[in-house]
Amino acid sequence: MKDTNQISKILIVDDVQLNLDLMKDILSEKEYLIATAINGKSAIAKAKAHKFDLILLDVVLPDIDGFEVCTHLKSNPQTQDIPIIFLTAKKEKDSIIKGFQLGAVDYIPKPFSREELLARVNLHLTLRRTQEELIHSKEMAENSAKAKAIFLANMSHEIRTPMNGIVGMVDILERSQLTREQLEYLDIIKISGENLLMIINDVLDFSKIEAGQITFERIRFNIADVVNEVIKILRYKAMQKNLEMSFEIGTDVPRWLVGDPLRLKQVLINLCNNSIKFTTEGYVHVRVNMIVKNGGNVRLKFEVQDTGIGISPENQCKLFKSFSQAETSTTRKFGGTGLGLAISKNLVRLMNGDIGITSEEGKGAIFHFDAEFGISSLTLSVDESKEIEELIPSDKELKILLAEDNDINQKVAILNLKKLGHTVIVVADGIQAVERFISESPDVVFMDIQMPGMDGVEATGKIREWEKANNRNPRIPIIAITADTLKSDKELFIEAGMDDYLSKPFVMSELIHVINRIYKQQENNHI
Repeated sequence: MKDTNQISKILIVDDVQLNLDLMKDILSEKEYLIATAINGKSAIAKAKAHKFDLILLDVVLPDIDGFEVCTHLKSNPQTQDIPIIFLTAKKEKDSIIKGFQLGAVDYIPKPFSREELLARVNLHLTLRRTQEELIHSKEMAENSAKAKAIFLANMSHEIRTPMNGIVGMVDILERSQLTREQLEYLDIIKISGENLLMIINDVLDFSKIEAGQITFERIRFNIADVVNEVIKILRYKAMQKNLEMSFEIGTDVPRWLVGDPLRLKQVLINLCNNSIKFTTEGYVHVRVNMIVKNGGNVRLKFEVQDTGIGISPENQCKLFKSFSQAETSTTRKFGGTGLGLAISKNLVRLMNGDIGITSEEGKGAIFHFDAEFGISSLTLSVDESKEIEELIPSDKELKILLAEDNDINQKVAILNLKKLGHTVIVVADGIQAVERFISESPDVVFMDIQMPGMDGVEATGKIREWEKANNRNPRIPIIAITADTLKSDKELFIEAGMDDYLSKPFVMSELIHVINRIYKQQENNHI
């Protein structure tokens, strides 16, 4: 015996009792639950009162015809999704077409055969069940994606908050008076922290790609600057292994492009890191060449060549798969999540490109990918394009309001800000932040996002409302200190009235950079 909830419910509407009895007998053999109606108004009332899976509707009825009944049912949200099959003795083409136009799914001509009735009814009940299952699966997938996005945001915040304490305190300790032995120990902590952060970023980036949270910016950037920054970041790691690290860019490659430089840099860092990891002597070399220029767009080819251990053809197919490395022994010997190349493949695909490798075991490797960018026709002034080799903090002493509920992160921020010569007022939640802002009149506010009582976004809104009500112009810069890394979150902070953001974990140079940027904006506002 079937579960009552799984048995299909059918409403038969016909004014001839003989037809009702015949159809009821035939369909009851399949254990369908059958209800009947002998006129249109009764059919409408029963369809509203009960949840039917299918309606068999005669065209000719004593009160209102089947077409009018169908129109009424299809206009009601409660009954509009019930499939309707017309029962008709009319074989005129116009009558059949009218039925389909009103929303019917099929028709059965009278007189009907037992086999045809069962076949058509079974077909449309099966289609309805399939449709309901698809809708249910879609809802489950959407709920899963939403839960995944929330989990991702929470994980990002929870992981990056303690990492900020580790990275920040190491950065501070490096600039204190330490012995050579202590510096050596600190270097081990720093390298371990950087490796841990790299693993965390890999996992979070992979999760963001899986959850569809990765979005690409389209901003103007200098291709030489991007590649040079990659070399600078990784040169020290290469020097530790006595590897030469260099790059070359084809003379026909446009200098200024439009795209997402951070994501391009991420792919290049992943590939270069991979080459450094598996190379014991020789070099890692980056090349950029033009494939084709088409109007305002250009397709570039990037290559990262190394003199490392190489990889056999049979293992090359494993490289760009998630959580996969060429050999299980690779993880033990060289470490890593096996996500870096999989992430790179997804990022390159989002840049309308492909990624691959050319290699022989024992003869090094060339990782290569192509990507599409816009070409910028604008040029920067000398001052704007000048490369700042070393960040110099502004000599202006600022009164800074710091809103941060985590004790360790408070200490990291206070030590850094005081070392830069600024005065710091500390509060632990958004309510205190608003109160102290009004009473202390700070020059800059550093606002944590997730705080008890009132979060940073709400506190920013309250501050902006107070400034507007009290005619405070220009407004005081508010910088978000956030462990949330999704682009959509950062856009939300700016829309809420914040002027900039600093991602956790941060180091002194990043803190100086954001203060200088705000200070420069203030100077421009006063010009």
